Amino acid sequence: METLELLEILERGEDSRRQFKKNVTNADALASDMIAFSNGDGGKILIGVNDDGTIAGLSSDDVRRLNQLISNAASQGVRPAINPVTENVMTDRGLIVSVDVSSGLNRPYQDKNGVFWVKCGSDRRRATSREEIQRLFQSSGLVHADATPVPGTTVADLDADYFQEFFQRRFGEPLEKQDVSMPDILRNMNLLKDDCLNVCCVLLFARAPQYRLPAFIVKAGAFDSTDLSTAKYEDSRDLVGKLADVFQQTVSFIVFNLHHVQGEQGINSLGLPEIPSESIEELVANALIHRDYFISAPVRIFIFQDRVEIISPGCLPNNLTVENIKAGNSNARNPVLASFANHLIPYRGYGSGIIRALAKYPHIDLINDIEGNLFKATLKRGMR
Repeated sequence: METLELLEILERGEDSRRQFKKNVTNADALASDMIAFSNGDGGKILIGVNDDGTIAGLSSDDVRRLNQLISNAASQGVRPAINPVTENVMTDRGLIVSVDVSSGLNRPYQDKNGVFWVKCGSDRRRATSREEIQRLFQSSGLVHADATPVPGTTVADLDADYFQEFFQRRFGEPLEKQDVSMPDILRNMNLLKDDCLNVCCVLLFARAPQYRLPAFIVKAGAFDSTDLSTAKYEDSRDLVGKLADVFQQTVSFIVFNLHHVQGEQGINSLGLPEIPSESIEELVANALIHRDYFISAPVRIFIFQDRVEIISPGCLPNNLTVENIKAGNSNARNPVLASFANHLIPYRGYGSGIIRALAKYPHIDLINDIEGNLFKATLKRGMR
């Protein structure tokens, strides 16, 4: 690390990717710091630096001791073990040890006592809730919310006629001609586990998904202002049913509550919605398919006088950024759901949905709110 780079880091202060320590003597505490970085986006620990960013410096004996301490903490205090990269940086006020910890490939990491640690701003904290720990496993690809069994459900919860029509359309064969039982068919399709329908199956094929998964609906409201705090709603609905029905209801709700512009349409034409329906469809599909189903919260639709907001529970998974998804990168948070969705709604699964939405209507802001653990698409009104 160059001295100029170091000084720039110190000038910016601590954040979720940089942590300062005057000295370290406790291997367990150091291990928990490295675990938090490994379970997140990675980061750098600078030892020999005061909390305010001033250089405290280390002696040569400190550096030798610290390198051994770091090695022990990474190999014995982190499970599975990690391999941080250390660098001794000489300054005019003494040595600094820089510890680079990468975002882990074998997440989630825990300490020797089985505690999972995550970053919280510039500090760390224990991951305590079941949903948060599930998301750590989810980020590693070890578990997916859409494949989680829904307790109390059975094959009897299926809308049998709807599923039969889907099966015929998807596989080109009648369901009744299959030589295996319905439970086995569902298992083979990754829709049944431990004799319970999973989240994906309930969302797509149950008679009334909202009874089994009441949080996974869409709450939509249209307001006569630009601010929720002073808004009076003009239209408010809970959109429920199978995912394909919720998709159509949500798109219809948004389009109905928009202005329509005449453009080049004839005088007797109803006009076109001020925001292209193709962009709305892409963003609604994205919200329903890629939301985090470990979070018990609805997708929210807010229609204000100057904008439409589509808010999905869960920030972008696996270190994706807004720039990534604008470039067409994707990561299947709900792979089972995504594999069936393109047969039920206008969804292709190529990672091109955001690109198409922006191509049709560039006046869209995308916000990946990591602290709030949500993803928001804001479509400006009055731009067409």
